[in-house]
Amino acid sequence: MSQGQGMFRDEALLRVQAGRGGDGCTSFHREKYVTRGGPDGGDGGKGGDVILEAVTHENSLFRIARLRQIQASNGVPGGSNNKAGAQGEDVVLLIPVGTQVCDAVRGNLLADLDHDGARVVIAEGGRGGKGNARFASSINQAPRHFTEGVEGELRELRLELKLVADAGLLGMPNAGKSTLISRLTAARPRVASYPFTTLDPSLGIMETGGHPETLVIADIPGLIEGAAEGKGLGHQFLRHVERTRVLMHLVDCSATAEDPVEAYLSISRELVEYPGDLGDRPRLLVATKIEDEESEQRAEALFAAADRPGLMISSATGRGLDLLRAALLQTFHSLGDAPHGSKK
Repeated sequence: MSQGQGMFRDEALLRVQAGRGGDGCTSFHREKYVTRGGPDGGDGGKGGDVILEAVTHENSLFRIARLRQIQASNGVPGGSNNKAGAQGEDVVLLIPVGTQVCDAVRGNLLADLDHDGARVVIAEGGRGGKGNARFASSINQAPRHFTEGVEGELRELRLELKLVADAGLLGMPNAGKSTLISRLTAARPRVASYPFTTLDPSLGIMETGGHPETLVIADIPGLIEGAAEGKGLGHQFLRHVERTRVLMHLVDCSATAEDPVEAYLSISRELVEYPGDLGDRPRLLVATKIEDEESEQRAEALFAAADRPGLMISSATGRGLDLLRAALLQTFHSLGDAPHGSKK
């Protein structure tokens, strides 16, 4: 489920126009030997709606961002013999689960499509006009009056994607998040030994071999000091962990890494300062790149300073990965609800 580089988009602007309703018809019944039949003009059809639907097989707004403008079909005008016009065809846009839809002009939230199959009519088609048959009465038996169809809704939308995952990997740049997700899941993010390799969030599915069958893990780009204030694309990245129920906080404890304790405290501050409850979310502390005695000592010092237990792992050698999987699964069992990746 990992995104190709340059193909991930978590924001999109979109102009949507629902279809106009068809006009009503003015008509009078005509047949052989009937010269002055009654009114039989049919109603116009309703304009097509623009509908947004969240699906799991879409995980980026890249395709939607390229559309820019969407137009649903107009309703068909009414006809004679009381024939109603056909309804305009709806347009259904498939978007990723976790997409929030806002009015780009007013800024208010219109819909939060946070589960598979969630749908919303984001722009409603215009009502069809009435044919003259609707206006017949004992007083006016030959009305020529009809009404026109109504214009469909026009909206300027801003779409924002917040990844829906069970666990989110957090850490400073080069903390080992991309390497870890490639070991835990089938995701294949770009991995290299320099900061800011990961510019796009990516998702991976971890098979558990038990219940639940799978967990969805999100690899979030490395955070920097001031991320909660929006520095270094911080807001864009942090919003992707808002929907995760467990955080896996990775700290590089190798001999060449900067002070692990300060790295841990820096990320912790960002979580507390970011709006919401990220600072209170269940969090696993994971010391990464533990491949020698010095890194072990740095990890022990980190756990002591954080005053919380932690796990030592090495994605390169495989050390501690089974323990990490077990700890992650145990954390979800303690939460008592089914992860996003569990099968119904």
